[in-house]
Amino acid sequence: MREKAEEFLVNKIRSQYIQNDKKELEELVNLDKKVKLQPTILAYVLGTIGALIMGFGMSLTMTNIGTALGINNTMLIGTILGIIGIIICVINYPIYNKYLGVRKAKYSTEILRLTDKLQRNLGD
Repeated sequence: MREKAEEFLVNKIRSQYIQNDKKELEELVNLDKKVKLQPTILAYVLGTIGALIMGFGMSLTMTNIGTALGINNTMLIGTILGIIGIIICVINYPIYNKYLGVRKAKYSTEILRLTDKLQRNLGD
């Protein structure tokens, strides 16, 4: 029983001195989120826009909604819109990767500094 009490006391005292590591770890996690958030939002927005354009093009070619809107050549316009939507969806991933790479380059020095410091503290 006494060993558990001593272990608890040691851990309690130790945790008072580890708070700095926890703050740095939280800062590292927040930086990682900051790097990935904007490219992810951009990818979702572009994917949604591309899917909506492609869906509208499909609707023009497969239904009579185009004639109700007063569009004469619905097949041609719908096909063009569908292809534009597909192109947007296809280029979405390379745009995401490029933007993510830019964000990683911008924050890499700070993230690497924090990770090196945390790894050194874990080794102690």
